Amino acid sequence: MSGKLYLCATPIGNLEDITFRVVRILKEADLIAAEDTRNSLRLLNHFEIKTPMTSYHEYNKIEKGHQLVEKILGGLTVALITDAGTPGISDPGEELVKMCLEAGIPVSSVPGPAACITALTMSGLSTRRFAFEAFLPSDKKEKQAVLEELKAETRTIVLYEAPHRLLRTLQELYDTLGERKITVCRELTKKHETAFQTTLKGAVDWYSQNEPRGECVLVLEGKSRESIAKEKQESWQEISIEEHMERYESQGISRKEAMKLVAADRGTTKRDIYQYLLEHKE
Repeated sequence: MSGKLYLCATPIGNLEDITFRVVRILKEADLIAAEDTRNSLRLLNHFEIKTPMTSYHEYNKIEKGHQLVEKILGGLTVALITDAGTPGISDPGEELVKMCLEAGIPVSSVPGPAACITALTMSGLSTRRFAFEAFLPSDKKEKQAVLEELKAETRTIVLYEAPHRLLRTLQELYDTLGERKITVCRELTKKHETAFQTTLKGAVDWYSQNEPRGECVLVLEGKSRESIAKEKQESWQEISIEEHMERYESQGISRKEAMKLVAADRGTTKRDIYQYLLEHKE
């Protein structure tokens, strides 16, 4: 009979944030797979957890993943923990989950802290819809491609960043996305926790003069639909109304319907389009 994989969320800073259920499962599990065993040992010692531990990280996730799957198929219960937060979020845990599900192993997530949600809820920005991007790619071309995609993103954007790359990332966001509201969250759940509400330009100016410390979560305002609509309207001004009409009519759309579509594109009325075409008929 096979065992089970538990994804156990651990504190992102404040040890009091661990749940009673996580502590119980870590104590009852046959084995704990940890991203950094030295770091996790301090957590386990604090809660007097004596369960054996093994390493599972980015550089051994395939080989060790297969080993863990075999152990679970053999009947062991494995608890997966990351350095901080919920396993599977911006760490190799997602690979182990895929392996287990493919092998028919049940997987259960034991909820708890997640830096992205913690920062989002205290950012002061819209929480109804959001896009989580984690860390931007290190490859320059891939990073620029992601930034270009984010330009038209209307949802609130959540990013992770290390302190030594923060200023560069803020500058790249400002250069590509333009001015936006942003909340820079640092040292979440710790004594010196901060949520710095500003703009991208304001954040660039501030961190140009003040060295950032601690892991950061950036919560960035999405692009407004009004701004997108305005840009579309402005782009249509680059061609004449006659050319605009021709684009629709060439698709077999009636002249009456084409006038309606042109008016909507340009943010004006069908009557105005009709009047213009009437006056410029010759």
